[in-house]
Amino acid sequence: MIRPTIPDDTTALIALADATGLFEPNQLEELGEILSDYFGGSSDSDSLRDGKRFWITDDDNGAIGVAYCEMERMTDGTWNLQLIAIQPDRQGLGRGATLLRYVEQTLIRRGGRILLVETSATPDFERTRTFYRKCGYEEEARIRDFYQAGADKIVYRKALSVQHQ
Repeated sequence: MIRPTIPDDTTALIALADATGLFEPNQLEELGEILSDYFGGSSDSDSLRDGKRFWITDDDNGAIGVAYCEMERMTDGTWNLQLIAIQPDRQGLGRGATLLRYVEQTLIRRGGRILLVETSATPDFERTRTFYRKCGYEEEARIRDFYQAGADKIVYRKALSVQHQ
């Protein structure tokens, strides 16, 4: 069941991100701060009401997936998928693709035109890059040495459109 994230999900979502092995401790701490801000810990929490960002959780008697999107400032309908993660023991079963399609459909309903995804070019993110390509994302840009020397950032892009059934 894919649903909006609630404050009680915070601990489970940080544990989920940690379980992927792709996040450094400082990134997990920042994730907790972002969730806290989202649920009212700062004046930025107005964006919860104005629809400029959202969290969703894939729940199967406990959080097994999460996605977080933000609208790109000063754009017309461009969004950035800041985070998508699935519990490692549930990866490869289509849950991530289903969650990503749910995000895309949510954005289409909100007038989204483009979804961007940023990830690392390091070998430990190869599975992540393959996932985005399989989901129809194309490499749009590469920023050399972005994260650190030898760790490029890759930006993937997908144009969103209403699916005719």
